Amino acid sequence: MKKFVTKVVTGLMVASMALSCAPVFAAETTTEAAETTEAAAEEEPDTGDASKDDPRNQDEIGEKEILVVSFGTSYNDNRVATIGAIEQAIADKFEGEGWSVRRAFTADIIINHVKERDGEVIDNVEEALKRARDNGVKQLVVQPTHLMAGLEYEELTGTLTKYEQDFDKIEIGQPLLASDDDKEDVAEELVKVTKDFDDGETAIVFMGHGTNHESNDVYAEMQDIIRKQSGSDNYFVGVVHDGAKPDVNDVLAEVQKNDAYKKVVLRDMMVVAGDHANNDMADAEDPESWYSIFKDAGYEVETVLEGLGQIKEIQEMYVDHCEDAVEKMTGED
Repeated sequence: MKKFVTKVVTGLMVASMALSCAPVFAAETTTEAAETTEAAAEEEPDTGDASKDDPRNQDEIGEKEILVVSFGTSYNDNRVATIGAIEQAIADKFEGEGWSVRRAFTADIIINHVKERDGEVIDNVEEALKRARDNGVKQLVVQPTHLMAGLEYEELTGTLTKYEQDFDKIEIGQPLLASDDDKEDVAEELVKVTKDFDDGETAIVFMGHGTNHESNDVYAEMQDIIRKQSGSDNYFVGVVHDGAKPDVNDVLAEVQKNDAYKKVVLRDMMVVAGDHANNDMADAEDPESWYSIFKDAGYEVETVLEGLGQIKEIQEMYVDHCEDAVEKMTGED
């Protein structure tokens, strides 16, 4: 049985623990919270038809499974266009070779929201692993759609160690930006999809998620690679995660150093164009959104709501990483 060498990751569930340890508020406070939640639900935008999405939670898996693990998104149309498209690209490659492709999300809050709102049931990682075990899977390849080997990737590898005795073999694929070649390839695609904006008067700003993990350095590295490949300094990369850098104010300060910029184009550097892209980046009604911050600074602003998972070449990169894992699993060169 294949063994994993993993780090011990602490503090991964701080947010969840904080919620579980929260005090019990007075009844009127609870009522106000419920009313606020209800009002927010009523204001939620139409995110598309969930029935077009395949949750890939079917049984009768067979002995060989590829489990595609994503953070997830509640934006139905974009889930199909990004995560669903990556899963389908992997299925197109491997299902003819006897592999079943299934899905797991790591974000329980998204899983629960989609189930309550749309009636769609998506497995979390442990549910998917138990489903595989109960269906008699012997060879399990796990392919994450994470961008880099940060906290979530480490947590995933840690979870897999708890189930390794249930399978003959487990292999995990690499995240998107696992190597220097991966970074070059992703940068090439980002330059391609934004080249029409590179006119010398437009700042092209990518919004990544960001993390407090040391892997956050990849965003500054990607900015350098994109600029080198494009031959232009008009590209900027920032992150939205609280406490991570560079944040939107850091990026704005850099853009303002060049008086030639009249326009700012904002584009998502995440697998999905979900809540962060639609709200933190593109919401014109939110004074704290990236759109509003650049607009208030005097720039014409355009937003592009497309996740990395919508780019066919990036879908194929995940297929390649999955193929590497399958080859390790089967001992093929």
